[in-house]
Amino acid sequence: MTGSIAGAAAPSSAAPTSTVPSTAVPAATAPTNETHGDTASTATGQRLPRVGTSAALTAAVLMSSAPGLLPRPAVTQALLTGVAMAIGLAIVCCARRAFGTGRHTRIRPRAWAVCVGALTSTAAVYSNMLWQNRLRAAMDADTVHWTYVVDVLGGAACVALALCGLAHAVSRVCSVRSVVLITVLGVLSYGVGGPVIRSAVAGSLSASSSATEDTVPAPTTRTRSGSPESLVPWNTLGREGRRFVSGGLDPTTVRTYVGLDSAPTLDQRVDAAVAEMERAGAFERGVVVVAIPTGSGWVDENAVAGAELRFRGDVATVALQYSNKPSWATFLFAEDDARRSAYAMVRAVATRAAEQTRPPSVIVYGQSLGSVAGSDAYVSLRQTLPGICGAVWAGPPAGAVNTDDATVLANASDPVVAWSASLLWSAPTQQVTHHDAPSPMWLPIISFVQTSVDLAAALDADSGHGHRYGTEQGTAMPRCR
Repeated sequence: MTGSIAGAAAPSSAAPTSTVPSTAVPAATAPTNETHGDTASTATGQRLPRVGTSAALTAAVLMSSAPGLLPRPAVTQALLTGVAMAIGLAIVCCARRAFGTGRHTRIRPRAWAVCVGALTSTAAVYSNMLWQNRLRAAMDADTVHWTYVVDVLGGAACVALALCGLAHAVSRVCSVRSVVLITVLGVLSYGVGGPVIRSAVAGSLSASSSATEDTVPAPTTRTRSGSPESLVPWNTLGREGRRFVSGGLDPTTVRTYVGLDSAPTLDQRVDAAVAEMERAGAFERGVVVVAIPTGSGWVDENAVAGAELRFRGDVATVALQYSNKPSWATFLFAEDDARRSAYAMVRAVATRAAEQTRPPSVIVYGQSLGSVAGSDAYVSLRQTLPGICGAVWAGPPAGAVNTDDATVLANASDPVVAWSASLLWSAPTQQVTHHDAPSPMWLPIISFVQTSVDLAAALDADSGHGHRYGTEQGTAMPRCR
């Protein structure tokens, strides 16, 4: 009995060992090429970005490397490309959070995306270098070499990594409550500190304008404002006014200027300017040029010298300062001051000129913001005051100047001439009169970004390029009789 039981039990105890499947290896130990993060790990431990990440970075490099209007140093191009890459990464990250991660791709597509993106990005920056050299050749500037590509790509990567790291750190530290607190503090700081800062900046600009430069001597001839016989004291002309009346090769030409400190109100400054012109003999010349300054009170010496050359000295130039702030600040916050000043000055000069036995021809000239203010006065007064016989606008901002019956000087490489909000969706319509350099093809949105970046370097070029103009501003003035 006992033996039979043992014999029967033996097979039952051995059976399990014979039926265990050979494939019962835990699935977790099987190798895989997929992860749930933004990168995939290869067999060597390397991590690759997703296809969307590579595509966003490549698109950012392509857009930032599109042709611009002016040459750029590698630092500027690297900053633009780095910022574009950081924005591209931010867009991809936000899209994934909003729409979910989706399915994950394997390593091979990611590797292909990285390789294609790297090659495409390098080719785009190299193509940008070739375009830069075309611009530099047209502007007689030094060309760049292959190191430009290395500097741009390396600098862009550093900028993008720094911005992404900063954004990650801020997102880890800041909560919704802290964001609200920072916003409230920012609004309070603007409300309290804004007026103080604006007042300090305005005072600094005023002091800078009033400071006397030892390198600029006061004129001694009676035909210049600030001279011993002048009705306008030298120390009230401002920095730009002193430069204006002290310039030129012929000290006997008539140059009159009235600064903000010369009289407290606009009407008083206009009256002082007309009285100063009469004293200096301006209305006895054959041509009177009313030069509308830029925001800081600056009048381009090239324009005045060109006019004196064209009319062989038989010309008087007058300017009235309406601001001591940079042109961009005046354009944004005090454009009406510029328009009122230009209108009052042109009307007063043209009215006084018409009273002469032999009335001089009156020409209105303005560059940049000066053309914006001057064009309104010219269009409004030329019909009622026939002595106003012509106008010259140099570098007029796109869409801001009425160019009817006026001579327009605009460089093809001048971003001020091309920049406007409409550049986002349409090609620039401003007529370019001087093709000084190759012009890039218009691209929606991209051309707006590229032109906006070029605005910062618009004055860095030599005369005849960018927002710099030469003596042709004066030699292009019309002969009215």
